[in-house]
Amino acid sequence: MLNLERRARKPSLLACMGGLLAATGVALSAYASHGISDALAQSHVSTAALNAFGHGVALAVLGATQQNRVGRLALYVLLLGTLLFSGSLVGGALWQLPTSLAPVGGSALILGWLVYGLNALRR
Repeated sequence: MLNLERRARKPSLLACMGGLLAATGVALSAYASHGISDALAQSHVSTAALNAFGHGVALAVLGATQQNRVGRLALYVLLLGTLLFSGSLVGGALWQLPTSLAPVGGSALILGWLVYGLNALRR
């Protein structure tokens, strides 16, 4: 019986991306601790790692369970926000790229969580 239920569920791109983000967060954290000597760059990469890991875990758990459109949209906004925020910080710390997308990513994270929370009240 469990096997049939398992086959009926569709794979979750959000859960998959969440797992990849969490793994990236762990790797970035290790790199920040052992591979970066500049204190400011280390701080930026550590912040990016923490955000990637935390939001990755949330997406891995919530992505596989979210059934309605608004909830999935909120999670995709979280995914985009995490990529923009963490990616901008890492790009700035490691390759001296501008970090101008970090505030956009942070705003997307706030928006995604607000939409997710308000959607939970609708159910």
